[in-house]
Amino acid sequence: MMPEGERHVVVAAALVDHRGVLLCHRRPDRRWYPDVWDLPGGHVNPDETARAAVDRECREELGVRLLDATGVPVSTGDPLVELTLFTVRAWVGVPANSAPEEHDRIAWFTRADLDTARLASDRYRPLLAEAMEPTR
Repeated sequence: MMPEGERHVVVAAALVDHRGVLLCHRRPDRRWYPDVWDLPGGHVNPDETARAAVDRECREELGVRLLDATGVPVSTGDPLVELTLFTVRAWVGVPANSAPEEHDRIAWFTRADLDTARLASDRYRPLLAEAMEPTR
């Protein structure tokens, strides 16, 4: 849950490769969205673009540098939350849990895994399934 009454501009990254999509498990002691699988990402700072924010968040949380990221706005169902979801198919580095204060682990999920995963938002399921579709 986000703090009430204020507008939030956020980004999330779906890193996709032959293993599936990479998700981060939020620590059970987190104030917002505890003990669920979520995408790496976070708030966009006032002085940065959504693309710059997703680059920064992936460096901070996973230790990778994005090479290819395509963003689309996503309805969150909350008029105070503006989310851009980036599908990422190319990056430099090996993803690692570089933010242990936020996540207690990271893992690759197949389409079948998504059906039973406890996600931060059920709205992610169809979006992630679509992101995992082969590029044409």
